[in-house]
Amino acid sequence: MQNVLIVIHLIIVVALVGVVLLQRSEGGGLGMGSGGGGGVGGFMTGRGQANALTRATAILAGLFFLTSVVLAVMATRGRVQRSIIDGAPATSAPATPGAPAGPSAPNAGGVLDQLRQMQNQNQGGAQPPTPPAAPQQ
Repeated sequence: MQNVLIVIHLIIVVALVGVVLLQRSEGGGLGMGSGGGGGVGGFMTGRGQANALTRATAILAGLFFLTSVVLAVMATRGRVQRSIIDGAPATSAPATPGAPAGPSAPNAGGVLDQLRQMQNQNQGGAQPPTPPAAPQQ
């Protein structure tokens, strides 16, 4: 259903661009070759053509707005609203009474802290190696 609506939306967009480009602007636009507002072989007068194009633009713009809203509603339907705070890991009490509880910053347990924990687990909890001492001369 959503794919069909996207195709219809794209057709409306292309038609809207075409109708807007066909309209006569103050500089003439793409319809400047009509020669005095006669249209194609006198089919429509300049005034009638302007009214038809204006009406078509308004209808296509309304359809564009409608399909945009429907697509937005369909995209958000079925999603559960959740908060960033819900995904934060719970802080636990320190194992020993004298040990520090860790960072008490508002973003404790953030992405960087989780990456550090994963890196320490991969290294077996070992501390990073100390740089070699500078040679004495």
